[in-house]
Amino acid sequence: MINGSLMIGISLLPLLVAGPALAQQTTNTRAASGQTTASTSAGTATANAPVVLPTVTVSEGGNVLVGDPYQTPAAVSSVDLLNSPSDSTRLDSVLRSVPGTFTEQSTSNPGVAVNIRGFQGMDRVNMMIDGVRQNFRFVGHEAGGFTYVDDQLLAGVDVARGAVSTAGGAGALAGAVNMRTLGIDDIIKPGKSYGAMANIRWGSNGVGWQEMFAGAARVNDRFALGAAIATRDSGNYKNGDDVTVPYTSQELTSGLVKTDIKLTDTSRLKLGGVFYNNFFYANSAAQNVINDTLTANYSYDPGNDLVDFKLNAYYNATKMKYGTSSSTISSYRGRVIEDKGWGFDTSNTSKLLLGQVAVKSTYGLEYFHDDVDAYNTVTPSSYGGVNPSGTSSIGGVFSETTFTYGMVDLIAGLRYDFFTLNGSGYENTSGGAVPIGYWTVDRNEGRFDPKITLAVNPLDWLQPYVTYAETMRAPTASETMVGGEHPGSSVSYSANPYLEPEVSKGWEFGLNIRKDSVIVAGDKVRLKVDYFTNDIENYIVTCRSTQYYFCNVAGTSNVSGVEMQASYDAGKVFADMSYTHNDNDLPAQTQGFGANQYLPDDIFTFSGGVRLFDEKLVLGARYSYISEGQAIAYGSNFTGVISSTPSDSYSIVDLFGSYALTDVLTLRVDATNLLNEAYTPALSIAPTGFSGDTGQGRTFLVSLRAHL
Repeated sequence: MINGSLMIGISLLPLLVAGPALAQQTTNTRAASGQTTASTSAGTATANAPVVLPTVTVSEGGNVLVGDPYQTPAAVSSVDLLNSPSDSTRLDSVLRSVPGTFTEQSTSNPGVAVNIRGFQGMDRVNMMIDGVRQNFRFVGHEAGGFTYVDDQLLAGVDVARGAVSTAGGAGALAGAVNMRTLGIDDIIKPGKSYGAMANIRWGSNGVGWQEMFAGAARVNDRFALGAAIATRDSGNYKNGDDVTVPYTSQELTSGLVKTDIKLTDTSRLKLGGVFYNNFFYANSAAQNVINDTLTANYSYDPGNDLVDFKLNAYYNATKMKYGTSSSTISSYRGRVIEDKGWGFDTSNTSKLLLGQVAVKSTYGLEYFHDDVDAYNTVTPSSYGGVNPSGTSSIGGVFSETTFTYGMVDLIAGLRYDFFTLNGSGYENTSGGAVPIGYWTVDRNEGRFDPKITLAVNPLDWLQPYVTYAETMRAPTASETMVGGEHPGSSVSYSANPYLEPEVSKGWEFGLNIRKDSVIVAGDKVRLKVDYFTNDIENYIVTCRSTQYYFCNVAGTSNVSGVEMQASYDAGKVFADMSYTHNDNDLPAQTQGFGANQYLPDDIFTFSGGVRLFDEKLVLGARYSYISEGQAIAYGSNFTGVISSTPSDSYSIVDLFGSYALTDVLTLRVDATNLLNEAYTPALSIAPTGFSGDTGQGRTFLVSLRAHL
């Protein structure tokens, strides 16, 4: 707590230093606050000119993780799913089109496991739903953890690659992803007091029927309520060779409830719940996953420059239940893994002037706690297999302050992250990380992580920047306390209470371009490109003596790459592009104790189209190229090694189109994998017992969307 108090003091330091200046310049500050822009125009402020207070990227706990990517000096991206011209069949496809971002795609498991810059699993990427951390994970022939959400209920996805120095950054080694569900303002059109949305879709090749209905109303100027429900009943699909890929069906029901309560003229309370219930077969077991996410977001903004306060509290419960029928491997039957997590983040944003320097500071803290319980209702002595029970907590005190003078922005971030791990067990076999006998885990550690960015705005449309940042990921309960035996073999696993946190230190060099009327009057050109290089210490993989256990790799590993995204919109013509190049010398994870984490060397996506008949008709196409990349194999001791055979490259072509029948109804038609390419998606896991290509073959989608 001494370190935490010190961090709070550092966070408040800009305010203490600025006290006298603030008292003398209150009038100027208020005048400037109404002129806030994302970047300062070229030139140096004069004594008589108003100093413009800067805006910075701020997590708003459940609303957005990032602002406009092309005005933010950081590697961030945002996807608007409500206004997307295409109608993708799964969230993995959306995330794989974001620069530097990929997924560990399980063909059978409908959860999403985000990979950023080659890092995935075990909380290396903070995956969130409405700002709520999704920490569910398990040890098996899959990714290190999944987030379960119905993409029919999503309004958008925000991705922050690299260090996040405000809320959402605690314990995240490589970045954060926030999946934003439908809000009341998404359902109700501007100027109306009520609204409704509906989307009915049918797809060939096993997709079947999907339905979503949502409604909301502003009862009065103080209270609004919204709700949605969605269903999906998909069958097994066929690959490009016309072979049925087994265990790719699911039966999903999901929903949400949102309220918006204006407590006073200066404060609001938003309550929400997102609910998910899915049945599927994956990893040799019939499974039922239930995920409930509850949020309470309070905000207080009295209209002055010193106070813009937010408090976000949440609870998340994920339960994975294995079936008891003969379709599930006998030793799995009755297994249950539960993760009950709760937490909060609180922050305040203050703006002030120090002479001709505009200052904006966001400071606060975040904390979350997970209680994992793994057990077996059929064979209690089997517990959760190799999946342990235990508790863990991670928290952080943070500060991010932007100093703006003329064309220069200096953004200084500092956070103190801490973690606790608690659990115990008994080791009955030698050759692991602990000797035979009882062992306990009782750890409480922390670390300071800085982030500093220098951005220059020589022109109102040009912004180069450079960032240095450090991040830390604490070992999880799964890594620290794993144990037991692999079903059907004599292979056993051992706990390792001595794991050290992973630490990343690195640089990022980037450029933002945001310019209008370049080719024709009124068009919009946007470009964002960055190069990053990170050194990783204490990376956690699998070791083996007589037993398997998680261990820290000695020395330093490096990950580097180039990320680019661009868009062009001239009204009648539009185009978007993303590109990723990744170099990665991280040690290999072990299949079965994780999954292949290496991104393909090059990932390129281009989409473009036209808007005709007063933009009522939209026609377009998408091309995706995935190059070969490193793959993981088993070494002589059955730990992970880089395979001598890289993953295969492939290309996918999609077509999409929509027509606005009325102001309310829109008809959409999509054709995915138009050329019926036979391929296996990079970083994917095949269904149990299947050895063919697992990429979904040619699929047609037809949907009717209504928005009243």
